[in-house]
Amino acid sequence: MTNYRYISVLTIAGSDSGGGAGIQADLKTFAALGCYGTSAITAITVQNTVGVSDIHPVPAAIVAGQIKAVLDDIKPVAIKIGMLHQAATVLAIAGILRAYPGIPVILDPVMISSSGRPLLNDEAVNILQQELFPLVTLVTPNLDEAAVLSGMAVSGVEEMQTAAAKILASGCSGVLVKGGHLAGPELFNLYLDRSGEARIFASEAVTTNNTHGTGCTLSSAITAFIARGESMPDAILHAGEYMHQAIAAGRDVKTGAGHGPVNHFFDPLQQIIAEM
Repeated sequence: MTNYRYISVLTIAGSDSGGGAGIQADLKTFAALGCYGTSAITAITVQNTVGVSDIHPVPAAIVAGQIKAVLDDIKPVAIKIGMLHQAATVLAIAGILRAYPGIPVILDPVMISSSGRPLLNDEAVNILQQELFPLVTLVTPNLDEAAVLSGMAVSGVEEMQTAAAKILASGCSGVLVKGGHLAGPELFNLYLDRSGEARIFASEAVTTNNTHGTGCTLSSAITAFIARGESMPDAILHAGEYMHQAIAAGRDVKTGAGHGPVNHFFDPLQQIIAEM
């Protein structure tokens, strides 16, 4: 008798009570792309489409326990990391990843909420680069995060490339600088890795107020496509296409009084079942 398993992935991130970002967006994305999602919650946020009003971090030992429980039993084939909030959590996750090498890790360095609230303190940013970057396969900062991580202003494609090289020097294997905040009718994401491969991914800007959770969704989509067996450049390309379509499909849907979510389930894929 043949045994089967789901292709599983793990998200380590904060919970968004509004459902548009964080753990909730990650799990929706995993499901929409045919993967079995598991989770480790790093913080409980009090938020909606208007903004974040409070953050309650989960103790680092509990975060580590959640991750270990999933890794030991369900054995995800790829990991996405989002909001970490505090240095102790960063250190705990780094310790876990060292004990479970060989799993691709996509890190979305969530530092500031879309409403402007800081989500990672200065101490945690430094420890993130020192302890976690050398353990991850891809870091996906937006322009503001890339500026913090590289120590330079980032407002165009040329600066994105320079910033990516500086971030790569921190020890990670690859960087995707996201240009979603660029002005103009076309948006650009820039990829650079340690092999020297550099690619620019372009997409048409979609005019909409529903952009909450786009960073979480993109990094989760990359994780899902990696779990499906794609190369990193192909995973980034297909995740970008999924992201663009999810934004377009939800552009006119009203959710709350602020920035609404994308439509994660515009065309869901069948869940993957593989032989063990």
